[in-house]
Amino acid sequence: MLRKITIGQYYSVDSFIHRLDPRVKLFATMMYVVSLFMANNWVGYLLGAIALAVYIKASKVPMNFIMRGLKPIIFLLCFSVLFNLFLTTGGTVLVKFWIITITTAGVKQAFFMAVRLILLIIGSSIMTYTTTPNQLTDAMEKSLGFLKKVKVPVHELAMMMSIALRFIPILVEETDKMMKAQLARGANFEEGNLIQRAKAMVPILVPLFISAFRRATDLALAMEARCYHGGEGRTRMKPLQYQGADRVMYLVFAVYFAAIIATRFLPL
Repeated sequence: MLRKITIGQYYSVDSFIHRLDPRVKLFATMMYVVSLFMANNWVGYLLGAIALAVYIKASKVPMNFIMRGLKPIIFLLCFSVLFNLFLTTGGTVLVKFWIITITTAGVKQAFFMAVRLILLIIGSSIMTYTTTPNQLTDAMEKSLGFLKKVKVPVHELAMMMSIALRFIPILVEETDKMMKAQLARGANFEEGNLIQRAKAMVPILVPLFISAFRRATDLALAMEARCYHGGEGRTRMKPLQYQGADRVMYLVFAVYFAAIIATRFLPL
């Protein structure tokens, strides 16, 4: 089950999106997330879905690989949909039973929330699918370089995010191995109530935390052994440089964002 988690993984393939400057992809992701919260009707969400579909097609990342990343958030998705369905008031009452009331406004809000969450997860995950952790670190440090003037440790923050993304698939794989080892010894993680299942996870969580701390210590020692002292004065093997396609994509994303804003004023 854990091997189905694809969040934070990099999918290596030669595509137009993979070759873009990571700063462009970082900017595109932020603009896309903001646009999903600005959309307030079905035209805006449809435009966001079409833009994401074109982006995924250009990235050459298989759709089944992307959809696997949605499975861990199914519970959150269902909870959000039901929360909005039952607690949103307004419009025509469709169903009324005991304390449960479903209205047209609730159905509309629940549908938009489901679409927004799905597009949000896929849209933010596609950046890690097409960008290596090193590229993402360089992009964040370069884009947020102006914050160094107010003493914000931009390099350290970017490095922490890069390490966190790199450790996600490692810890997922290690957890999967530990669960299989426990299952081979007769452990049962599927039966019983919530408390019993939580107790069954203790033999997994304790060694997992120990292993994570050990990996963190080994990484810190390795960085010190290589004389790592932060980002001041460091050079890069592959400096970031904008190409013609990168500037065109900035323009494309700006047009998309303007179109999303325009949909807010449609008489729907």
